[in-house]
Amino acid sequence: MKAFVQMETDSRLESSLWVDSRRCAAVLTGWHFKWTEVDKRSRDKNSVSVPVAEVVGVEEGKVEVLPHKTVEDTDKDFTVFYVKRSSSPGSCGLLWRLGRTQFSCPSRVLRDQWIKNLRIAVKTHTPLRPHRLLVFINPFGGKKKARQIFHSLVAPLFELAGISTHVIVTERANQARDHLLKKDLTGFDGVVCVGGDGMFSEVLHGAIGRTQQEAGACENDPGVTLQPCPLHIGIIPAGSTDCVCYATVGVIDPVTSALHIIIGDSQPLDVCSVHHGFALVRYSVSLLGYGFYGDVLVESEKHRWMGPLRYDYSGSMVFLSNRSYTGTVQYLPADPLLSSPRDNTRCLSGCSVCSRSTERLFPNSSDSGSLYSSYSEHFHNDLEGEWVTVEGRFKCVSLTCMSSSCARSPMGLSPSAHLADGTGDLVLVWDTNPLNFLKFLYRHTSTEDQFDLPFVEVHRVKAVRFCLAGDTKEEEIRVLSDEMDIEAGGHVRSGSRNGSQQHLAEKATGMMTTSEEKTVTPFTCCLCCKKPSAVSVWNCDGEILPFTEISCKIHGQLVRLYARGIEDKAAIHHCSQERDTCNKTCMQGRSLP
Repeated sequence: MKAFVQMETDSRLESSLWVDSRRCAAVLTGWHFKWTEVDKRSRDKNSVSVPVAEVVGVEEGKVEVLPHKTVEDTDKDFTVFYVKRSSSPGSCGLLWRLGRTQFSCPSRVLRDQWIKNLRIAVKTHTPLRPHRLLVFINPFGGKKKARQIFHSLVAPLFELAGISTHVIVTERANQARDHLLKKDLTGFDGVVCVGGDGMFSEVLHGAIGRTQQEAGACENDPGVTLQPCPLHIGIIPAGSTDCVCYATVGVIDPVTSALHIIIGDSQPLDVCSVHHGFALVRYSVSLLGYGFYGDVLVESEKHRWMGPLRYDYSGSMVFLSNRSYTGTVQYLPADPLLSSPRDNTRCLSGCSVCSRSTERLFPNSSDSGSLYSSYSEHFHNDLEGEWVTVEGRFKCVSLTCMSSSCARSPMGLSPSAHLADGTGDLVLVWDTNPLNFLKFLYRHTSTEDQFDLPFVEVHRVKAVRFCLAGDTKEEEIRVLSDEMDIEAGGHVRSGSRNGSQQHLAEKATGMMTTSEEKTVTPFTCCLCCKKPSAVSVWNCDGEILPFTEISCKIHGQLVRLYARGIEDKAAIHHCSQERDTCNKTCMQGRSLP
C-alpha cells in the first residue's frame, strides 16, 4: 500500500506503518508519537500514544535489549523503546518498564525518515537528558548485588539511550565523596550512585562540598547560604532500605530509577545542614533523630552480624528499655499559610506547594540550569522570624525534610512533608508510658494519623536548635555508657502539647511556652532494666553524630535528583483515558494497547 507522508515546520510526520502485520496510522507531532490500528470491520480503534519525552531510544531493525541484546538487521524495520507504566503492589508509586514496539515500513527511505524525525524530536523536546554520567557502585551495601544490578539491568539501558558512563567501584568508605571533592568533573552531566542511603549520603556530601568550594562559601558557618549544586544526582537502589529513592520515586526498582535518569527528570530536594558550634557535622535529607531513633542505631551497631534483622531486634530492645531524655528544643516556624504537616496532603509529582516554593526561592530563574542568582537574598529573608522554645523530657525528637516513607512505613515519619518547599517537619514525642509509645510506633505502619495523639506534636520549621537541659548540660557524650539509677517515681518537665499551631497562640498572647509538672512511672522489664544513660545520640540518615547539642537549617532545593516525585496513580489513569485530547502539557500519561 502506498504510504502518505506529510512534513510540517513542527517536524510532523504521518504515514502508514505495520505492527505485527497490522496496519496502523502513525503520527509524530512535536510532543507525541501515536499509532492507531486501522480496522475496517470495527469503529473501535486500538490506539497508543507515547510522549516524545518518554521515548528512550530508536533503533534500526528489530532490536531487543533486556534481558539480552539481540539485533535483526532489516532494511524496512525500526524499533521504538519507551516508558511503560504498571502498578506496583505494596508501593505508593508506579513501576516503569521498557516498552518496545517494532514497526515495518513500505520502504527503507521512509524507515530512515521515521528514525531521523523521532531522534530529532527527542533531542529537541528533552534538552535536560544526560549524555555523560559519573557512576559510583558500592559492592558492599545491601545484599552485595550492586555491581550485578548495574551491569545487567542499568548499563544496557544507558547504552540504548546513548549515555556514556565512567564507572568507579568503591573500595572504601567516603571514596565517592573524596572523588567528587578533589577530581576533575568537567564534562559530566550528573552523578549516579548504585547502592543504599549511605552511598547516596556520600555523593550528596561530595556534590554539596564541591559546589561550596567553587563558590567560596564556608560550610562551617551555620548562617551561610549554600549554593545549589549544578550536577544532578541519580539513585539506583541496591541497599537495605533505600529510603531516599522510595520517598522520591515511590518504588524501589533499579529499572524505574534508570529510566528516570535517562529521560532527564529533575526533582529538587531540600537539604538540612547540621552544625555543632561553628563546625559542620553532616547534611541530612531523611531522618535526624534523637532519643529512640538514636538508641536503636547505637544498639544495632552491636549486632551487625545479624544483618537487616538487627534493626528489628534493636528496636524491640530499645523499646523495652523505656528510655526518655531531657532537652531544650528551639525552632523557627515556617509560614503556616503556605502548608502544614497536618493538612493531609501528599507531596506528589508536580506538587503545587513545591512549585510555589521554587517561584519564591528563585523568582528570577527562567530555567533549571541557572545558578539561581537571587537565591541568597530570599533564603536569608526566609530565616527571619521569632524562635519558639520548649523544654522537657522526650521519647524522641525528629526532624525530616521528606516523608521518609519506605516499604515498611508507607506513609513515613511525616506523611505530609514536602521534598522541595524549603522546610522540615519537627516531631516531638513527649515522655509517655510504653503502651502509648507503642501506639505511636505502630501507626507508622498503617494509615492512622500518628500525630493525633496527646503526647505528640509536629511543627513545620525552617531551622532547629537542640541542647541538653538541667543537670545533663555538661555531660559528655559516651554512647550509652554513662549510666544513672532509675528513680522510683520522677517529675518530668514538659512543654504544652497543643499541636503544631501552638506557637501562633503564644505569639498572639505574648506568652512564652509554659511548663507543667507530670508524674511518670518508669517501666521496667526483666530483660531491659539496665541503668539508662542521661543522654542519647543523634541518628543522622543512619550515621551516629558525635555531638548532642546541634543547630540545623533547611536549605531549600539545594540539590536536584533524576526523579519526578511520586506519580499519582489516579492522575495517570485519568490521563490515559483522556489520551486523545491531551496536549503538550500532559507529559506523564499514556495508554497501553
